[in-house]
Amino acid sequence: MQKAIDAHFHIWRQKDQPWLVGPMVPRIFGPYEPIRRDYPIEEFLADQKGAGVEKAVYVQTNWAKEDFEKEVAFLQKAADETGWPHAIVGYADMTVDDVRPQIDRLKKYPLLRGVRMQLHWHERPAFRFATSADQVIDRKVRANVARLKDYDLSFDLQLFPAQMKDGLTLVGENPETNFILTHAGMLTGMEPETTEAWKTGLRTLSAAPNFYAKLSGLGTFVHRNDPALIAYIVDNTIDILGTDHLMFASNFPIEKLWTSHAELTSAHRAAVAKHGAAAEADIFWNTAEKVYRPV
Repeated sequence: MQKAIDAHFHIWRQKDQPWLVGPMVPRIFGPYEPIRRDYPIEEFLADQKGAGVEKAVYVQTNWAKEDFEKEVAFLQKAADETGWPHAIVGYADMTVDDVRPQIDRLKKYPLLRGVRMQLHWHERPAFRFATSADQVIDRKVRANVARLKDYDLSFDLQLFPAQMKDGLTLVGENPETNFILTHAGMLTGMEPETTEAWKTGLRTLSAAPNFYAKLSGLGTFVHRNDPALIAYIVDNTIDILGTDHLMFASNFPIEKLWTSHAELTSAHRAAVAKHGAAAEADIFWNTAEKVYRPV
């Protein structure tokens, strides 16, 4: 079995997550009552046991904005105690006048490799996170993202296809920074106009050599583990981006709402296997190893 890096997972204590404490609100992944609880590192390790995952990258989970450092400290402590995770993507507010004081506080944690601020916007309110469709090219966002190169940090970019032209502006003007598209660009449906817009968006972003994408969260909009959908996304992203710009990720425990880690990983492995051993090595290990530099 090809060894794997899980390039996008979460753990949490419910008390730290405003969105898990308050009333449920519409989310892109649907009702989430089963995960309105603690999800500790020990449960993640049990979930992925036997999947061939040897390293994992934690990605921020929307703590209160003022607790951005507490989140990374919590993850660094978990890593110090258990050996997991092996890299951390924290949160920083890219809409402030100068993000550097936040980054300076985060950089003291050895596993920090990047930051994510979710910039996705959709015409459907339940799919929205950003304040506007063009927040990705907001003047302050662009200025702060440009500062990441001085810290050797990547940026996890979360966009819908209609935003990808603006996304290329942000990625293209920061050639020294790696950008990782979350959830493979969030394909919301299989209608021809939807799939074509998604592929067009990926082709737009593929012009930038510092652009990568995660095969993560592929059940987000169908609320199930769908091997045929996973294969469709894998086939098309390989065709557009190449295997050396793709990485596997589980998005657990969000995907645990509808599947097991074993079933999810099996579907991804089957989809990638058709493309050969070199593709498996890239997608399950090499790309994430290069971009996130897990310990």
